[in-house]
Amino acid sequence: MRIVFAGTPWFAVPSLEALLATEHTVVAVYTQPDRPAGRGRRLQESPVKTLALKHRIPVMQPQTLRNEEAVASFAHFQPDLLVVAAYGLILPPEILSIPTLDAINVHASLLPRWRGAAPIQRAILAGDQNTGITIMRVVEALDAGPMLLKRAIAIHPTETAGELHDRLARLGAETLTEVLAMLEAGTIIPVPQDESEVTYATKITKEEAHLDWSLPAAELARRVRAFNPWPVAFAHFEDQVLRIWRAEVVDRSSEEVPGTIIQAKKHLEVATGEGGLRLLEVQLPGGRRQHAHAFLNAHSCLGLRLR
Repeated sequence: MRIVFAGTPWFAVPSLEALLATEHTVVAVYTQPDRPAGRGRRLQESPVKTLALKHRIPVMQPQTLRNEEAVASFAHFQPDLLVVAAYGLILPPEILSIPTLDAINVHASLLPRWRGAAPIQRAILAGDQNTGITIMRVVEALDAGPMLLKRAIAIHPTETAGELHDRLARLGAETLTEVLAMLEAGTIIPVPQDESEVTYATKITKEEAHLDWSLPAAELARRVRAFNPWPVAFAHFEDQVLRIWRAEVVDRSSEEVPGTIIQAKKHLEVATGEGGLRLLEVQLPGGRRQHAHAFLNAHSCLGLRLR
């Protein structure tokens, strides 16, 4: 098959690598335009672009696919199959109608649960025990196409969004390879999504990472995991922002106001709306991430309140 691949972040890299390891031909890669990044705000290419250039695959970076020029350029590659993984641009029907076989998407949830931009973080925030990969047919509506294959995995109790992201990226590549074989064999049976079970994974914002200590410790711990590595959970420590990279629930009741530091010797523990939250790894502005005991060696904070 002649395949056009569309993806941008590292999540899509294992899927592209899997395609390159098959007998099929990746005739072009579509990825987001280079973006300014880092302190110098220099233009930085996407991880998918880096891999494509390494393999000397033509790279296309249109700002939009909603014009005649973009459609004609896409049609020039004469694809049998379009594979999408976290591309980031809307694919209009004029594009979706070009591949002779199909247009499919690698999505990081067990659809119809968690359609949308942040399925990994939302699954952790909701306390889901399982998630997975769904390969679906691409349609105009957001993540609403018929499902071709699903693979589930358990979410580990202490797993961060970053760790789960990496596992799902690899699972996505494995599942995509299975689907390619099924497409060749003609054994695919698309399954419509149950619209009554749809949930949406809205985009994560920095404001969500500000911890509300009146919430139960279990929910706060999920927030710390879900916002690692971005945007990172935080609270105000005196006049500074304290970023909280890792934390765990402790069975400790307290009459103190939520947010009050109730243990600051061997451990750094904070009162919450229900139970206690033990901070394991923190970071102050200008400093490095550090274990809580190192933070306690440098700060006297018993009785202080995080806000």
